[in-house]
Amino acid sequence: QVQLVESGGGSVQTGGSLRLSCAGSGYSSGAYCIGWFRQVPGKQREGLASISTSQFTVYANSVRGRFTISQDNAKKTVFLQMNNLEPEDTAMYYCAARPKLYCTVNPVDFDYWGQGTQVTVSS
Repeated sequence: QVQLVESGGGSVQTGGSLRLSCAGSGYSSGAYCIGWFRQVPGKQREGLASISTSQFTVYANSVRGRFTISQDNAKKTVFLQMNNLEPEDTAMYYCAARPKLYCTVNPVDFDYWGQGTQVTVSS
């Protein structure tokens, strides 16, 4: 049973930073892609970034240059460093797992999801 647990969300002011963590269990480290997504009530889930166990990364244009995805394979933990946050970044942030090495940021490609962590950016 694949399980993903997000942490690190919170409230920050515009221009601040947060580092989200996604701790995974129940899957082999051999061939997986882990992605970060966010969703605002009433809107579609948005893909942000993903990383494979072979360190291949994909970024959405909306966050390229501000967000950085990384991972600790030994601990099955994936991080999302978010800098220069804006009120528009306020959302519930989710991580998800895709049992393939090829990474995307399309939510429909991911099979397993965490419960989410809330990020709120105030002006």
